Amino acid sequence: MSDYRQDDEILGKAYDAKLMKRLLSYIKPYRKYVVFAILLNIFVAALGPLRPYLTKIAIDDYISNSDYNGLMIISLILILSLLLQSVIQYFLTYSTQFLGQKTLYDLRVQLFSHVQKLALKFFDKTPIGRIVTRTTNDVESLGELFSSGIVMVFSDIFIIIWILGFMFFLDIKLSLVTLSVLPILIYGTFLFRRKVREAYRNVRYHLARLNSYMQEHITGMNVVQIFRKEKDEFNTFSSINADHRDANIKSIFYYAIFYPSVELISSAAIAMIIWYGGGEVIQGTITIGVLFAFVQYVEMFFRPIRDLSEKYNILQTSMASSERIFNLLDNKTFINNPTNPLPLPKIKGHIQFKDVWFSYDENNYVLKNINFEIKPGESVAIVGHTGAGKSTLINILTRFYDISKGSILVDGIDIRQIDKRELRKHISMVLQDVYLFSGTVKSNITLDNDEISLESVKKAAELVGADKFIENLPNKYDEEVKERGATLSVGQKQLISFARALAYQPKILILDEATSSIDTDTEKIIQTAIQNLLKGRTSIIIAHRLSTIQNADKIIVLHKGEIKEIGKHQELLAKKGIYHKLYQLQYKEQEIISA
Repeated sequence: MSDYRQDDEILGKAYDAKLMKRLLSYIKPYRKYVVFAILLNIFVAALGPLRPYLTKIAIDDYISNSDYNGLMIISLILILSLLLQSVIQYFLTYSTQFLGQKTLYDLRVQLFSHVQKLALKFFDKTPIGRIVTRTTNDVESLGELFSSGIVMVFSDIFIIIWILGFMFFLDIKLSLVTLSVLPILIYGTFLFRRKVREAYRNVRYHLARLNSYMQEHITGMNVVQIFRKEKDEFNTFSSINADHRDANIKSIFYYAIFYPSVELISSAAIAMIIWYGGGEVIQGTITIGVLFAFVQYVEMFFRPIRDLSEKYNILQTSMASSERIFNLLDNKTFINNPTNPLPLPKIKGHIQFKDVWFSYDENNYVLKNINFEIKPGESVAIVGHTGAGKSTLINILTRFYDISKGSILVDGIDIRQIDKRELRKHISMVLQDVYLFSGTVKSNITLDNDEISLESVKKAAELVGADKFIENLPNKYDEEVKERGATLSVGQKQLISFARALAYQPKILILDEATSSIDTDTEKIIQTAIQNLLKGRTSIIIAHRLSTIQNADKIIVLHKGEIKEIGKHQELLAKKGIYHKLYQLQYKEQEIISA
């Protein structure tokens, strides 16, 4: 278990005033629903305790006096109170659930919007599963707090207040006898809360382990199967699952002790009322109706106390979840936009790197003193060994990361003075690892941009040669694409990504190892298309296969974060430097493969 998962499940306070104040801010736009629900709570809370009082009247005033007509009237009032309570309860439930869903919607929207704005540096260090958990499970955990916790806790409190009011109104001594068991109940509740808190922590911890293990091993199922590790992984999963089961059983054990204990205390209170109240009835101090009402009040009194214990657990869960949610919302790993961004009205695609230095961790520089220029319409290839800094160059040009020193200019403007969205609007990128979304072929090319017509999509697909396989699909451009393009081949996915890049009509085109995962036949199709694509566009090509970039206007050779060579293919070969060695190495590899 990694440290982040352990830290994730450490619970803070059971109640944190600052967190609660922040949570309540999400309810503020819907405060009229809160006020409405609280007013309904006050009213509906009185209807329950009213019935034992009406029963007392029925027994003492009508049954004991054989008044049949009066009994009919009081029975009718009881039925009407039940019907009224049901109607009010409907509106109360609807308004609280409406409130809960509205606040959850607002919170999810805010979270997703915030995550979209975070820099890639954040995603480099944060597991995706953790972010997904924040926007799904943790937000859902707040649902009960918003819908049945914050507002409905008033219901339990008002019921207790109304019950106590009716009890003391009927008989003070009998009320004090009833409340004599409260110290035992309060101590038991306090002990229960502490034990359940510990059990809850264990359940969350083992659930995190279970989810993490499931996600990791389902994703890597091909590795598990090829190395015949199914039995070992099953045994490990079974052990983790058993720990989760045992933690749940332990938490259930405390509930199994607490609720019967409350029932026992409730029964003890009823017994004391019957004993003491029965004596008072015999002596004629109180009526049988009062005694009967008190028995009903005791049964009603302990119900909201049990509910308040449940509300405590909701509060506990919500405090833990809200702390994790707000930690994410408070993360400020942003690539900040300039206060007064400069426009890029008619971009030409002139790129300049001037004395650029970059480090991911502010200590070890990945790029050092980078200087080069790409003129509008030029095709420039970047080559080098793995880890030389090729992809990093692209990441800082697109402002996924900000440089440490120096400047990058597009059409003479420092990119830090340009709005990020405006800059990226003119750049299209094709990566080695193509990501396709669930949807259709068309939606994966347009990314649901309504400004891109079907005609433009078809034209882009035709230019890259993707139209040949798309037209053979049953539904053509409306063909459903499964998650991550599971039903398409690697080459087909790559062709769609090329069409996607073209459909946006970029002035700057970036190909990052875009043909490394494609078979030879598909590569020939793409290479033919690329020659047409690069015309009139500034293009940057990161390539592993040096044979694909021989016609580039300029080749930049990176080595350990520094530019070692710049020139055309033949010029660099003549230098007998790093590029020559890379070329010779690949040439020998190809000879071995051919043989």
